[in-house]
Amino acid sequence: MKTPTLYLIPVTMGDTPIDKVLPHYNTEIINTLSYFIVENVRSTRRFLKKCNPEIDIDGLTFFELNKHTLPKDINSFLNPMQSGHSVGVISEAGCPAIADPGADVVAIAQRSNYKVVPLVGPSSILMSLMASGFNGQSFAFHGYLPIDGNERVKKLKQLESRVYNEEQTQIFIETPYRNNQLAEDILLHCKPQTKLCIAMHISCDNEQIATKKVGAWKDNLPNMHKQPCVFLLYK
Repeated sequence: MKTPTLYLIPVTMGDTPIDKVLPHYNTEIINTLSYFIVENVRSTRRFLKKCNPEIDIDGLTFFELNKHTLPKDINSFLNPMQSGHSVGVISEAGCPAIADPGADVVAIAQRSNYKVVPLVGPSSILMSLMASGFNGQSFAFHGYLPIDGNERVKKLKQLESRVYNEEQTQIFIETPYRNNQLAEDILLHCKPQTKLCIAMHISCDNEQIATKKVGAWKDNLPNMHKQPCVFLLYK
């Protein structure tokens, strides 16, 4: 019997065609699975139909893992593996378990000595770093910065300090409707010579990735409201 495996299945970001960013092997794996741990069932069903229009969606079982999931319920999502079935993990965009609740179920699988296989796919964090021109040898991803304005400014100053003291690229994101405010805070509180890369719509047709000094961004910021963005700082 084949070893039950937890497959981490990347998805497209936006309406990017499947064959532009995902290898055919991923679809082959998907076609062998009947159980999926997902962040959102509706969007997952659409994604699976894009991968294989002939897939029997109604024959699949979905376990929803998001901020509403109770921690005590997560262990049961791996029950099919006890019976020899492999399971797929799918998040809303990009790679599962990266800035994503999927990491919780992966940790359980590792503790249970199940085989875990990450499949190839787009990561907005790494792709923005690749295109920024910043240090790819030493970098840190911080997820979301504080919502409180004073705390956010304090955090930005800490990250900028690490840029200069450690020569480390600092990467972070924001809830899309707060992107513009975050960018304004960067321009107001970071040094004019510090470099800021703004990466929007990674891998999509309307992708925009630009690196400029903070001072040069003033009066030149794109409209990032409700747009998927990654922000990077370096010297």
